[in-house]
Amino acid sequence: MPRVISVEIERFPIAGSFTISRGSKTEAEVVTCTIREGGNAGRGECVPYRHYGETSAGVAAAIEAARASLSAGMTRVELLQAMTAGAARNAVDCALWDLEAKASGISVAERLGSVPRRLETAYTLSLAAPETMAAQARANSARPLLKVKLGGGKDDIDRIRAVRAAAPQSRLVLDANEGWSEDDIAANMAVAAALGVSLIEQPLPAGQDEILGRIDRPVPICADESVHEAGDLDRLAGLYDAVNIKLDKAGGLTAALALHKRAREMGFGVMVGCMVGTSLAMAPALLLAQDADYVDLDGPLLLTRDREPGLAYEGSLVSPPFPALWG
Repeated sequence: MPRVISVEIERFPIAGSFTISRGSKTEAEVVTCTIREGGNAGRGECVPYRHYGETSAGVAAAIEAARASLSAGMTRVELLQAMTAGAARNAVDCALWDLEAKASGISVAERLGSVPRRLETAYTLSLAAPETMAAQARANSARPLLKVKLGGGKDDIDRIRAVRAAAPQSRLVLDANEGWSEDDIAANMAVAAALGVSLIEQPLPAGQDEILGRIDRPVPICADESVHEAGDLDRLAGLYDAVNIKLDKAGGLTAALALHKRAREMGFGVMVGCMVGTSLAMAPALLLAQDADYVDLDGPLLLTRDREPGLAYEGSLVSPPFPALWG
């Protein structure tokens, strides 16, 4: 019996707005792929990212282009060659993992040899004026790990100081989203070090990574936009201390597992992150993140409403997915 493939573009409102150095948005627009075979259905969700030239329509079209091969039984291994890394392949790959679990009765966690546990996720503070970010930090100061969006020019040092003062007990990860330059990175990092920041994520634009080899790095640096797949790691060795693995960048859980394995072999720390999406997008990433040094899977916490059923969040702790959601 051939598989039946369906693709849907869905929108979930964000609580307020979500702002990074490249702009703001008020909703999460996601693409969901469902693959049905017999009486079973597997689902995968992705978040197209315009920074990488992706749109919801383009991602949906890419999945449609693979319909015939998927219907005929294309495997996850074959998918790695049939589609390029990115959001479209992520949705399909995760749908195939989910379908395999539903059809076999063997959960994805079991296939991975994992007994998943609750994880502590970062909570993201949106880029804003220093006093606004201080208010965000104060409201979330009981959370153990805050991710601070930066990259807004000369006010970043004031933002770092304001957030630290408002949340003195929280560990801080700074995420500049490529917003710093060779001119300001040293000063920004010095302040971050003085204030006990734990990690700085992608301070410089991808393609300018070599600058990190010429400066002191008093705070560990994590690559995000500079790393998508395992093949990117060799050129980042000696420049970054950690890598942020996102399923939408890697093109699915299958490729993300390979990236994770290679990163550990090379001595990189690992963060598992996300775009702003629903619990369906977070579920496979939670299994990938079981041994991560940093977990940033707070997408549903930033939404006005999540998908039902969704993941169970208790403060900053998130529980593994139930089969009714994924896996």
